Amino acid sequence: MSDDQTVTSVSAAFNAVKTHGLTLPEAWEDHPWGETVLKVRKKIFVFLNGSREGVLALSVKLPQSAEFALLHPFASKTGYGLGNSGWVTCEFNEGEDIPLGMLMEWMEQSYRAVAPKKLAALVPEP
Repeated sequence: MSDDQTVTSVSAAFNAVKTHGLTLPEAWEDHPWGETVLKVRKKIFVFLNGSREGVLALSVKLPQSAEFALLHPFASKTGYGLGNSGWVTCEFNEGEDIPLGMLMEWMEQSYRAVAPKKLAALVPEP
């Protein structure tokens, strides 16, 4: 997927991000609290909220690019104190441009941040 590819469908973006995340080594889907999360081993590397009609919310840990991410109007520090640890939440409404390439790169960064070192090394830096 190119870095500049965008979609405007919340459901298409949700499915594309989830599908890509599940291709990462030992990644799996879980549903604590009724939400979709992707984990590596027992650690969450992405929160995917598609439960609100017409809204996509994605939270990732961005140790290298949180400051850059927060410059975007769709991004904010994640609540519950996670923002202080570099977690960023991106929120999009149906019909808005959703930058899939960038979100997938951020998801990979989040994966590398929480995965065991041997697994993280299998996902190359962009």
